[in-house]
Amino acid sequence: MKLAEPMRLFAVVWIPQGCLLAMALGWVPVLGQSAPPAPAVGPYRIAGTVVNAVTGDPVRRATVAVLAEADSHTVESVETGVDGRFALERLPAAKYELTASKRGFRTAFYDQHEEFSSAIVTGEGQNTTTLTFRLVPGAVLRGVVTGDGGDPVEGARVMLFERPRSPAFGPGKGERITQVDAATTDDTGAYEFDGLAAGDYLLAVTAVPWFALHHSGTGGAGTGGSGAGGRRRHEPDADNGQNALLDVAYPVTFFDSTTDEAAATGIQLRDGGRAEANISLHAVPALHLVVETPQKQNGSIARAELRQTIFGIETSAESAGFLDAIQSGTVEFSGVAPGRYELVQGDPPRLSELDATASQQVDPALGAPAVSVSGFLRAAFSSRLPDDSTLPPGSGLPDDITLTLNPPDGAHRLGPLQATVVRGAFSFPLVPAGSWELWAESGGLQLPILSVSVGSRMVAGNRIRVQDRALSLVVRLSQGGPRIEGFVRKGSQGVAGVLVVLVPRNPALLRSQARRDQSDSDGSFSLRDVAPGQYTVVAIQDGWKLDWARPGALAGYLAHGVAVKVTDQSGKPIQLSQPVPAQAP
Repeated sequence: MKLAEPMRLFAVVWIPQGCLLAMALGWVPVLGQSAPPAPAVGPYRIAGTVVNAVTGDPVRRATVAVLAEADSHTVESVETGVDGRFALERLPAAKYELTASKRGFRTAFYDQHEEFSSAIVTGEGQNTTTLTFRLVPGAVLRGVVTGDGGDPVEGARVMLFERPRSPAFGPGKGERITQVDAATTDDTGAYEFDGLAAGDYLLAVTAVPWFALHHSGTGGAGTGGSGAGGRRRHEPDADNGQNALLDVAYPVTFFDSTTDEAAATGIQLRDGGRAEANISLHAVPALHLVVETPQKQNGSIARAELRQTIFGIETSAESAGFLDAIQSGTVEFSGVAPGRYELVQGDPPRLSELDATASQQVDPALGAPAVSVSGFLRAAFSSRLPDDSTLPPGSGLPDDITLTLNPPDGAHRLGPLQATVVRGAFSFPLVPAGSWELWAESGGLQLPILSVSVGSRMVAGNRIRVQDRALSLVVRLSQGGPRIEGFVRKGSQGVAGVLVVLVPRNPALLRSQARRDQSDSDGSFSLRDVAPGQYTVVAIQDGWKLDWARPGALAGYLAHGVAVKVTDQSGKPIQLSQPVPAQAP
């Protein structure tokens, strides 16, 4: 069962003096509207024990709730006793989401793996009264950021990154380091992250020395700076020698206090673990980067942009000044800390990865041309509806689609590029040459991409190749595709918590058209928004750590899977004629 996206909730409370008090409640699943749930009426019950997933001890005073599967509204909720036991009574026969939460633990759904969990099915013959809900304690990571001399650095930005733990299909998932959180140090230099999942984490810190004075190439000086190094225009100052001594910056610094991204030390966190990671910053001479700003054919100035990147993720950006460019034909980025950046310059624009180690006038030929990739989305409807080419772009598609261009297999150091679809149209203004995968998402759900057309050439799947000229695409999405429903069995019994994968017959379509689910308490599953094609459904027990994104990883399971052919896009469910056998990993 696929879960809805979590959201950050805040409680806002008026107190008698008229002050407003806001309390962060943390990451919790959406439990429906604020109206109290109507009392459930039925002969069935869901009961069991909530235990600490690490120690096995019962968890007292945890909140356990059953949610309606259709809209996730709360049907009933209870609090566990001192023995961790709970019972939700008088429930009708239905399929429910079951969730548990307690301070110090990670709020979760029953038997949750990534964004999937097992729903609880009540009804005749269903055993739903001996459940064991393993609630995982959250890990905590804290530390102190200090500067030269050991003084605390207030206002430093501490960024938390996670190395991929398991393969996943989707834009940027399972292949790249991702940023998961950020914090700002207090006046003692302290920071803290709590409620973390077990995993392999990395820390990066950016800060500005409070005493820094950045001078320009003309000898001016000024105070302050920015994360990526700011473009500054300053008033002249007579004491240029003193200014030069204070023209310093903090490089991006990683745990354990290294400025070399490749040498960053990982922090292994276990469920419920505690770790301390202190980081020391050292000010170094700031850099000055001079970039040419030629005039475009229309007479405007080609603005330069300097983007700071950490683990391939853009964390800040500075645009070049218009007046500087008009007066001199160049712009200077001053106060730049040594480190890795992306630089956009010139006309046509060139995008380069700049490892800045010294002040310089940047070669205008540095980097590779970046071109625009734009186009339209079209919905691929059932054959009973009009041909998609006769309809306006975007017809029949959701209004909130986001497109992502993702470099496959780490082909670029650059991270994914995103664009919002407006009335069926999209545009990525600066895309480097190379291979890219196109992904479409709406409301947290992936939309299957059937094909991408460039001119009269149509290619199945979601891969495109960008070369030295702008691309205009027509992207066909499978809209309102059917879902495949079935049961996982081991012998004659339904099996819960099993990884179910819909595997396309064509291996080239695996990344774009594969679908996953987790079997519910009665063994049932549902694979949604399936594109037309030929597939095999496989069920793998304890398969959540399987490297199934690797080519051929699923080959050994296909012989015992269930074949299914999807030809209709009416959205009607397809019921498998036989159960899918649960296979050992």
